[in-house]
Amino acid sequence: MPKLTLTNSSALLAQCEPGKRKTDYYDDTVTGFVLECRSSGGKSYYIRFDQAGRQKQFKIGRFEDITFAAAKKAAQKLRSEVVMGGDPSARKAEAKAVPVYSELAAQHLADAKLHQRSYDTTEGYMRLHILPKWGKMRLTEIDGRAVAHWLADKRAEGLAPATVVKIKAIFGRSFELGARWGVPGCERNPVRGVQSKPLNNARERYLTSAEATRLLAAAEKSRNPQLAAVVGLLLLTGMRVSELLSTRWEHVDVERRTLHVPTSKTGRSRHVPLARAAVDIIEHLPKATGAVFLFPSQKDPRKHLTTIKHGWQTARDTASLPGLRVHDLRHSAASFMVNSGVDLFAVGKVLGHANVASSSRYAHLSQDTLIAAVEAGAAKQAQPA
Repeated sequence: MPKLTLTNSSALLAQCEPGKRKTDYYDDTVTGFVLECRSSGGKSYYIRFDQAGRQKQFKIGRFEDITFAAAKKAAQKLRSEVVMGGDPSARKAEAKAVPVYSELAAQHLADAKLHQRSYDTTEGYMRLHILPKWGKMRLTEIDGRAVAHWLADKRAEGLAPATVVKIKAIFGRSFELGARWGVPGCERNPVRGVQSKPLNNARERYLTSAEATRLLAAAEKSRNPQLAAVVGLLLLTGMRVSELLSTRWEHVDVERRTLHVPTSKTGRSRHVPLARAAVDIIEHLPKATGAVFLFPSQKDPRKHLTTIKHGWQTARDTASLPGLRVHDLRHSAASFMVNSGVDLFAVGKVLGHANVASSSRYAHLSQDTLIAAVEAGAAKQAQPA
C-alpha cells in the first residue's frame, strides 16, 4: 500500500508497478484519497473508507476527466461526509436506482392505453418531442430551468402554442403518475413550476343559415354516402364528431327523442335532446340486420366510422367555406340556439359543458340578438304614423 504526497506532478508520473494488475497510491495528506493506476495505463481517483467494519470506496473520477485540484477538493468533501457518518457509496447506489425517463414513459403509456381515449396523441407527442430530449436522463437530472428552456425552444421551432402546452402537460403527467406509483425520482415534478404563456388560440367560426344550407347541399353530393347525415346531425345536436360517429343504435331513443353519450370529453355521460329534424335524419339512416353503430365503417361494419376528413374537405370547398373545421359545426349549433333566444345555461346542457364558463364564450351572440331587437324597436318608432 504505497503512500505518496499526491500532487498534480506526482499523479501524472505515477504508474502501475511492473507485474501487477494495479497499484494504489494513498495520499498522505487526505485520509483515504487514492490514485489507482492500472496495468492498462488507465488511472482513477477514489475515496476509500471503513464503515461498520467494511471497507467501501467511492469513485471520484478518471484521471483524464478531472483535474487533480478538483479531485482532491472532492476527496476532502467526501472525507468530511464520512467522518459525519455519511456514506457516499450508498448515496451513489440510490442515485443509480432512479430510472431514466424512458422507463417512466413506458409506464405512463401503458397506463394511458388502459385509461385514456387520446392514447395515440399522447404516444405521438412523447415519441416525437419528449423522449428524444429526456429519454436517457435520470429523473433526478431533469430540472425546471432546463424544461423551461426546452419548451421555449419548441415554441421557437414554430410549434403552435397549444401543441407546446400539450407537450408540457404530458411531460408533467409522467411525474404525477410516477409520484403516485412511488417511482424513485418523482418526488419533485420539474414541470410543475414552469410558467406557460397565456394561451389564446380560440378560433370560433359560426355558420349563417345560408352557409349551413350550402354546406348541407354539398354534403348531399359527396361520394361519402354518410357525410350529409353526419353534417346534419352535428349542426342539429352540437355533438362532438367523435361522440356522434361512435354512437350505437342502442343509445338512441326515438320515442323520447334523446341520444345517450356514455362517455364524453368531460368524463361524464349525458343525454342529447333531439330535434324533430334530427330524429328524421336518424330514422332515414340505413340499418342492416344486427347493425351496432349509426355510422358503421365501410371496411368493417362491426366498427364505426372514425373520420370524415376527405369528404368533409371536398364538401367544404364546394360550399365556398375555406378553413371551416368540423368542430365549427358545434359552435354553429350553439350560435343558432343562442340567436333563437335559448339561454346560455340550456345551451351548455345541450352541448355537455362541464361548467358555465365554457358556455360563456357564446354570450356575445345573445348580445347581438338583443341589439338587433332594440334596433328593430327603434326603427319601428322612427316610422311615420
